[in-house]
Amino acid sequence: MKKVLGIGNALVDILIRIENDDFFSQFGLAKGSMTLVDREMMNAILEKAASWKIELQKSSGGSVANAIHGMSQLGAPVGYIGKIGADDYGSFFRSYMEQNNICATLFKGKEATGKSMVMVSKDSERTMATYLGAAIELDASDLTIEPFKGYDYFLLEGYLVQNYSLVERAATLARDAGCQIAVDLASFNIVKENLEFLNSVVEQYVDIVFANEEEAKAFTGKSDPCDALEDICKKCRIAVVKIGKEGSWVKEGDRLHKISPIPATAVDTTGAGDLYASGFFYGLTSGHSLDICGKIGSITSGKIVEVVGAKMDNPKWQEVFQLLNGL
Repeated sequence: MKKVLGIGNALVDILIRIENDDFFSQFGLAKGSMTLVDREMMNAILEKAASWKIELQKSSGGSVANAIHGMSQLGAPVGYIGKIGADDYGSFFRSYMEQNNICATLFKGKEATGKSMVMVSKDSERTMATYLGAAIELDASDLTIEPFKGYDYFLLEGYLVQNYSLVERAATLARDAGCQIAVDLASFNIVKENLEFLNSVVEQYVDIVFANEEEAKAFTGKSDPCDALEDICKKCRIAVVKIGKEGSWVKEGDRLHKISPIPATAVDTTGAGDLYASGFFYGLTSGHSLDICGKIGSITSGKIVEVVGAKMDNPKWQEVFQLLNGL
């Protein structure tokens, strides 16, 4: 199988269930939102949660880390580049990667390890508080070609495009190492704010672009997903536009594939795009055609929305494998 390397914001996801929504007002958090918080605020939230004496469910987090983890569960050989702090959460992140057969190059930052607190209310709604910490200290000067050697594909986290020198350095090294480069656009507002730079990076370096409807519209100015897909495909080799419960479109040259979604009972859409990338890349590393890659992405994204959080347990992964056997 071919190998996939990813780079992104290395975060520890911490999942807790909230008994009373009054908790959010104590910390100025809007229910259902994602709020960036500082180190002091994150520590205060963690201390409050610890006082409840309930188990905190922890896992590696960050968009590309989620995608890479999904690939590892499918059996693809994978690696990851990120930055953590010199603390227990950093040790946990490293250990979690090792336990899941992910070859991780993790630099040490000055700040504490980044964390994303995912608080699930009784009605299953998610509220997130994210402290980026050491993750955003990852810098172009950290990178050498060594971690890129031996990989066939390189997946770049869209949230990193705000760090222009880091993205250009990573893309250059990946290309020098012989990787095909993919980018997941990650967020429509980041696309809008960095549109000129992002266009330049895609045209110069990128082979595969993943986008949802909003991101595709922000990138191309086209509100119709198919029109946006056409525009994106002019800038790269393979374009993927995900349209939620309607499935996805995949295009390479003149070949266009409409990928249907699988039936799913959605309880939380966290990680749906990340796990689509997991399935799609697993298909690529296994040598499948693009329509099959899209179908695998549809399966993994369809199953992740049936659980809370961006990780599936073993029984849910068995459901994935049963569906894969039917392709």
